[in-house]
Amino acid sequence: MLDARFRGHDGGFITFVIPAKAGSQTHKSYFQRGGTVPLLGVTIPEHFGSVAERFPTAEAVVSLPQERRLTYAGLAESVDHLARGLLGMGFGKGDRIGVWSTDNIEWLLLQMATARIGAILVNINPAYRRRELAYALQRSEVQGLFAIPAFRTSDYVAMLVEVIPELKEASGTELKNQQFPFLRRVVLYDPAKPAETLRPHPGFGTWSEVLDAVGSVSSENLNKITASLDMDDPINIEYTSGTTGFPKAVVLSHHNILNNAYFAAQAMHFTEHDRLCVPVPFYHCFGMVLANLLCLSVGACIVIPCEHFDALAVLEAVEAEKCTAIHGVPTMFIAELEHPQFKDFDLSSLRTGIMAGAPCPPALMKRVMEEMHCSEILIGYGETEASPLTHLTSRDDSMERRIETVGKNLPHQEVKVVDLDTWQTVPLGETGEICFRGYHVMKGYYGDPEATQKAIDENGWLHSGDLGSMGADGYVRITGRLKEMIIRGGENIYPREIEDFVFTHPKVAEVAVFGVPDDYYGEEVMAWIELHAGETATEQEIRDFCKGQIAHFKIPKYIWFVEEFPMTVTGKLQKFRMREIATKRMREGKGPLAVA
Repeated sequence: MLDARFRGHDGGFITFVIPAKAGSQTHKSYFQRGGTVPLLGVTIPEHFGSVAERFPTAEAVVSLPQERRLTYAGLAESVDHLARGLLGMGFGKGDRIGVWSTDNIEWLLLQMATARIGAILVNINPAYRRRELAYALQRSEVQGLFAIPAFRTSDYVAMLVEVIPELKEASGTELKNQQFPFLRRVVLYDPAKPAETLRPHPGFGTWSEVLDAVGSVSSENLNKITASLDMDDPINIEYTSGTTGFPKAVVLSHHNILNNAYFAAQAMHFTEHDRLCVPVPFYHCFGMVLANLLCLSVGACIVIPCEHFDALAVLEAVEAEKCTAIHGVPTMFIAELEHPQFKDFDLSSLRTGIMAGAPCPPALMKRVMEEMHCSEILIGYGETEASPLTHLTSRDDSMERRIETVGKNLPHQEVKVVDLDTWQTVPLGETGEICFRGYHVMKGYYGDPEATQKAIDENGWLHSGDLGSMGADGYVRITGRLKEMIIRGGENIYPREIEDFVFTHPKVAEVAVFGVPDDYYGEEVMAWIELHAGETATEQEIRDFCKGQIAHFKIPKYIWFVEEFPMTVTGKLQKFRMREIATKRMREGKGPLAVA
């Protein structure tokens, strides 16, 4: 076991420093973290069952939009009921069951019920449209799909019927479609009307039909099936964010995500007394693993404030439910802090949470700690292929470490920084690609062994595609994505550095920096800036603010003031879209334009 072999005398961490050559005092960027707590060697349903037995009367989940609450005993009972229904419908170990929905209790039940029977839950982005949905169903060879009928302007039923015309006229129990040869059932459910039968067309199944199928499966049979599962069985397929091209289907196991959630909970000092406000989407690993599974791994309560992110609903939920923690990406925290009614809410119950998904500007970190009372807020870093969390700061870290680094890797994980050309480990402090190895590395990309081999090398290292450096203490600094790095006249420019500085301007609410084509330098620096409500500024004012503070070649040549940014559903800024829009407008001789 890694923890037994590498544990320090005090159960702490050991930095392994390897001389670059004999007699050299230069050490390489490699860090392996042990831990006093061993890895969990059980499946998700085994661990959840033990937690539910310990805290049967504690609240497990509260869905404010649905006005529903479940204790751990109630959640366990509902999970088992659904699991038996899935078995009764013909699903079993290894089958792929997709969920296309916003956040609700049914999503959570599907997450835990599929794990109970060894089926593989396929998370489908609720923002997907027809083409993306078809791709996800085909790539993962989905056999059963659960979906809500609609959300806001998204008509899921209409999109499903257009993609799968047989749904309008299908008769019998199973679908047959040449484009989706594996897909057997599409089940609709409405979280706002749980008792109502939904069948807009003959080919759709209903949630109540699944629950009614329990009669053919006993509790004893369900327990036998769960007992036959292995911790290394695949249990989840999550799609990468898809900000460039089509996303890849990441296959994760019980062992991957249960331990990642559990050790994140340990780092947050989470217990059965904590209540986590979860505004991040469940379909994303941030929501499914670092929120849902994190809480369920220790007996904490999941608070669902809204189906889809709404700053006001989040603030209301924190106050009403006395949440002790809140997760989010930086843009979510900005929206909460900038809400006109922010000062009307009592957020003093907050203690901690994780901010991840994008770099956190230092000024934002300070505001979250002071104005939202999250004195122990942690910065997280990772990727879907790593289950997802690899690094997390500590509540004991100094402000400098919290705002300048992403912390150390979680227990039982390895990390190193390698040269982009040679893949050799670089000296401490030098920039290179960050790589991971350990229990958290994905099993691979579903149906794509070639892409898997490109991502995970022959020694088991997952190459992140992120640029960063490592200190002698193991703390990692992220400087950008390989594809985001700007190369201007031979100078490597990392957008994160410029963004962090520009964000300190008192008028700036959000900023995104990226490169745009330039005939002379190859690339020039562009910044899109959103100002605080009621503020005005000029391009020259921003440049003057930068002069003398950052290198001249890093000062943005182009500065556009915008009202909104192109974003993914999880709130990540889509810089590739900004680059496309800016490049097109510049080639057409057009100037800046607020983005709708």
